[in-house]
Parts: sequence; C-alpha cells; structure tokens
Amino acid sequence: MANIKDNKLLQKIALVLKELREGKDLTQEEVYNDTNIHIGRIETGKGNINVSTLAALCTYYQIKLSDFLKMVEKIK
Repeated sequence: MANIKDNKLLQKIALVLKELREGKDLTQEEVYNDTNIHIGRIETGKGNINVSTLAALCTYYQIKLSDFLKMVEKIK
C-alpha cells in the first residue's frame, strides 16, 4: 500500500487542531502529558497523522470526528 501525503489537507488539519488546543488554553506539553501524543509535528503539518490519532485528539478536545472534518472542509 502506498503512503499518500496530501500536504494541503495536512495543513488544514494542523490549523484546526491548533485552534482547538489554543481555544482550551492548552500548551503542546499539556496535551502530550494528557494524551501521550506529540502534536508539534502534527500542528505544523509535517506529520502525516493517522485516523486513530486524530480520533483520540478529537475525543480529548471533546469534539466529534465528523464535526472536526466539517471544520477542516470549511478552510479554503
């Protein structure tokens, strides 16, 4: 199976994740301590996040995955 990397999509995901984190006044370190997920590379769009990690972050931020994806879709 080929490893596909859509940089434009990853940038949109990164932006929404960063907005969610900052909206809860959390640092990247606090998110890591709570989830054991390094979000630094994800929030810069350099990490190719997998669905399981994205779902875990959505659960942490108390947002449905479907709502998260709608937020990503709204970004031009």
